[in-house]
Amino acid sequence: MKNVSVALAEHLAGPVTTLATCWEIVRRDGVAFAFTDHDRDIAFDGRVYLARFGYARTAVVSDDRLSVDNLDVDGIFDAEAISEQDMRAGLFDHAAVRIFLVNWADTSMGALRLRRGWLGEVMLTEQGTFRTELRGLTQALQQQIGEMYSAECRADLGDARCKVNLAALTRAGSVTGVRDRATFTAALDATGLPADWFDGGVLTWTDGPNAGRGVEVKTWSIGSGQFELYIPPGYPISAGHSFTVVPGCDKRRATCRDRFANLHNFRGEPFVPGLDSLVSYPDAI
Repeated sequence: MKNVSVALAEHLAGPVTTLATCWEIVRRDGVAFAFTDHDRDIAFDGRVYLARFGYARTAVVSDDRLSVDNLDVDGIFDAEAISEQDMRAGLFDHAAVRIFLVNWADTSMGALRLRRGWLGEVMLTEQGTFRTELRGLTQALQQQIGEMYSAECRADLGDARCKVNLAALTRAGSVTGVRDRATFTAALDATGLPADWFDGGVLTWTDGPNAGRGVEVKTWSIGSGQFELYIPPGYPISAGHSFTVVPGCDKRRATCRDRFANLHNFRGEPFVPGLDSLVSYPDAI
């Protein structure tokens, strides 16, 4: 049951309403945005909700079955608000969202809360628009809390459970040439490194427009110094941009033992029977 003021409830029950939808986005870095589908800006609760940003949403539906209550929002990029570059850079990933209704003719009536959650998958179009999924609070109930047996290690290289000292394995480099948004050559000290040392590793930009953001390395060539990334960074790469990169780990027991000498911290169970044992049968021959 939603709580609304008596005045707003009476307005909603009337034959004619003057309602507008407002939504507020707060990114993980604390930057906040406020928009409305009304044709004028709305001042409410100490914040101005801008009307010059166009968007449309699907219907808001709630039920009592604890199913994931998602909705989609379509919007137009606005250079003063949400830009394509910021979207591609991941600045809006998992941003908190709040959607509510107000009476634009009398905002003192308060708000009717519609939905609260987080931004999920974002899709960009060539027409200068975007579509993002708003995941409701029940989305958190879909997350796996415990752990399951696995043949591969469940720790990430260098985290508190793995305990490998990544600082000693980190190399610094700079871009020397760019092939495309996800492929470039770089200069770094590769003395004594195996050919696939950085495959699956994490590259973190230290300057340029992508500074502070990390991307996963798909392949690295020790001969040419070429890096290929799984996903292009949000902003274009240019020669001279510097970065740090750490090696990758395929989470196999042999890799943990032979490459990192860290088998005592291996977090997998390669000898526990899996589904292949359940479906196997004796050889009839």
